[in-house]
Formats: sequence, C-alpha cells, structure tokens
Amino acid sequence: MEKTTQRKMVTTAMLVSILLVAIDTTIVTTAMPHIVEQLGGLNLLSWVFAIYLLTSSVTTPIYGKLADLFGRKSIFIFGIVLFVIGSMVSGMAQTMYQLIIFRGFQGLGAGAVMPLTFTIIADLYPGEARAKMQGVFSSVWGVAGLLGPLIGGLFVDHISWRWIFYINVPIGMVAIFLVLSFLHETPLEKSKKIIDYWGAALFTLSMSSLLFALISGGQVYAWDSVEIISLFTAAVAFLTAFLYVETKTKEPMLPLSLFKIPVIAVSNAVGFVASGVLIGVNVYLPIWIQTLLGHSATSSGLTLMPMSFAWPLASTLAGQFMYRIGSKATAVFGAVLIMAGSAWLLLVHTGSPYWYFVGVMVVIGFGMGCSFTPLTVLVQSAVGWNLRGAATASNTFSRSLGQTVGVAVFGTVFNNTMNQSGMAQGLHVVFILVFAISIATLLISILLPSHRSIMAQQNAD
Repeated sequence: MEKTTQRKMVTTAMLVSILLVAIDTTIVTTAMPHIVEQLGGLNLLSWVFAIYLLTSSVTTPIYGKLADLFGRKSIFIFGIVLFVIGSMVSGMAQTMYQLIIFRGFQGLGAGAVMPLTFTIIADLYPGEARAKMQGVFSSVWGVAGLLGPLIGGLFVDHISWRWIFYINVPIGMVAIFLVLSFLHETPLEKSKKIIDYWGAALFTLSMSSLLFALISGGQVYAWDSVEIISLFTAAVAFLTAFLYVETKTKEPMLPLSLFKIPVIAVSNAVGFVASGVLIGVNVYLPIWIQTLLGHSATSSGLTLMPMSFAWPLASTLAGQFMYRIGSKATAVFGAVLIMAGSAWLLLVHTGSPYWYFVGVMVVIGFGMGCSFTPLTVLVQSAVGWNLRGAATASNTFSRSLGQTVGVAVFGTVFNNTMNQSGMAQGLHVVFILVFAISIATLLISILLPSHRSIMAQQNAD
C-alpha cells in the first residue's frame, strides 16, 4: 500500500526548519561580544556572519536544481543534516578560525533548507491555499527577528553562548524525523540523472568571487586594490563561462529559460532591489539612533522590532487577499509602502522623536510583507513541479545577493561621505540612496504581468 503524505505533520516540520534557519541569523548577533571575549579574534568578527551568508547564498540555486532532479525529500534531509552537524561543531569551536569554518559548514546546510522549505510547501498546497501558507511562512522571519535576540540573550546570560548552536541539534532532529516519517513523494522516473557539475562549479566560483569581493571591499582591502579588482575580474570570467555551459548542457543547474518567463524575471528583480532597501534601513537606522540621538544599543535595537510585527501581519494578510484584489496589485501596494517609508526616512533630523523611527519601520515592514509574499507565490506558480525548486531557489538567491550588494554599496557611500562631511551627512546620503532604490522597487513591480495572465498560468499548473 502506497504511503500518503501527512500534510499537517510535514507543514509542522517545515515551520520548525525555517524557524531554525531564520533565528540562527539573528541569535548569533547577541552572543558575539561573549564569543569574542572567550575565543578572541575581534578583527575576524564580521567573518562569522559573512562566511555563513556566502556559503548559504552560493549553494541555494544548486540545491534547488538537485531537488528538481532527485526529489525534495532527500535533498532537504541532506541540507538539514548538514545544518545540524554545522551547529554542533560551531558550539564546540575553540578558536575564532574554527568557528568561522564551522559556520561556513552550517551555511552549506542552510542553503538547502531556505529554498526547499518554500518549495515543499508549494508542492503541498495549490492555488489560494498556497498563497496563504507562503504568507504564514514569510512571517516566520519577523518572528525570528523577535525571538532570536531574546533567546540568544537568555542562553548567554544563564547557560553559555555555545547553546545558541547546540539548541539547533535536538530541534533539527525533530524536523528530520517528521520529514522522514510523513513526507512521501511519488517515485521519480528511473532514468539516469544528468548533473551539471561544470555549471555548479563555475557558478560557485563566480558567486564566491563576487560575494567575497563585495564583503571585503572597503574593509579588508581597498576597492581599487589588486585583490578586489582580481576578484571582480574572476567573477566576470567564471560567470561568462557558466552562462556558456548552461546553454550547452542538457540539464542546466540554473535553467536560463526561467529568466525568459516575465513573472520570474520581474519578481527576482523586485526581490533584489527591495532587499537592498531592507539591509540599508536595518543597518543604518540604528546607527543614527545610537550615535546622533544618544540612545543605547538596546534602544536602537528595539527600533527594529516594529518591522518584526508589521512584516508577519502583512505577509499573512497578503497571502489571504492577493487572490481577491490581485497579486500584482498586492505587490505594487507593498512597493508603494516601501517607497513611502523610505521617503519618510529622508525627513529625519537630529531632533526627530523616537516614535518617528518606529513609524518608518512599521510602514517599510508592512510594505515588505505585502510585496514579498505574492512574489514567492508567483514565481512558484509560473512553472511546473520539475522546475519549481530551481525557480524558488533563484528567487531566494536574488534576495540574498541584493542584501550583499546593498551592504557593499551603502558601506562605501557612507564611509566616503562621513570622512568628508561627518556622520549625519553620511547617513543622510545613505537614506537618499535607499529612497532611490525604493523608487526602483516600485517601478519594477509595475512591470509584473497582469493578475489575469498569472491566474491562467496557475490554472495550467
């Protein structure tokens, strides 16, 4: 007798898994001062975050394609096992160098968990139910923004910083058990699977070179240094070779045909630029509050919390209403709010009250929730099962890349302006750039195909 998937149990496993990965992004921040105090290596602190971002981002599209070839279950289990092992050894690290290596290993697992969670949910839920569930899952990131620092602080203060990693092990094991027990896929056709090894290798080399250059530029090396120029040159060369290979292989790792589908191309572009707005606000607004208004680090951190409330609420509402008012209308409305919040940010001055910044974060957070949820659903609905993993991974990767590029661009602009005109002017220029990017977010969102054409594609799915 063929086993059937227990949808509720698998959904629970996916929620647990995405919450693990989402919290891991925020929980480490709270513990870093204690980690540095015990392990040393203050100059290496940024690499604890950077290496995780690098390995998780680069591997995301690769896992997406492998899930299309071999099924979601096996690749997801592989990823969550890597994440659990990476968490365990990270907690055992004795030096900062070890922690960086182990965090990179942990990121290799997260690169599978992030896109495949959304892919599996898309497989389990059709049509309007899919939109509602993606809204719920998108809201997990907001919840993680609240729980991560709180849980991290509790472990650091009452047990040990190592438990911010160890706690992932039993929870991850629960997710593995649930997926193994209750997710039963239809057996794939038994044929020889063609793996695009060259494509995967060239993509990894290209994106690693690019991300390493963006992360190191202006910090480890000057932007015009031989090292950074060489990295950018290598990134372009490997990317060119990758694109050539993808046009020749039978089963490309990242099917270029995906980007010929308007809704996928536009959705990924929106995700890229909107993520730039997100990282700009999250990094530089707390700096303004601490340095220019004189608030504590805790107070500036609390400014980000309203976004953690607004985003989940908007994601849930967007998932429920996008089929009634239109997916394009929902995404465009979200982009309008992002632009409005960014415009509000332009009006800040040294006398601005604290609630002013809270309002900015609420508006932008609500806009992000309204925008990102329909984009995820539209990308997944534009293709069939055999391409859904790659399509979802491309959307996830575009957002990660947007944040990485944003960090590099904003950092360069801020440092150059601050050195010439001071802190306040440097932050104002960053906020102007954030507003400009928010305009691009709205303009690109308007290019989304009409709701009617998207619905026709979903029905065909």
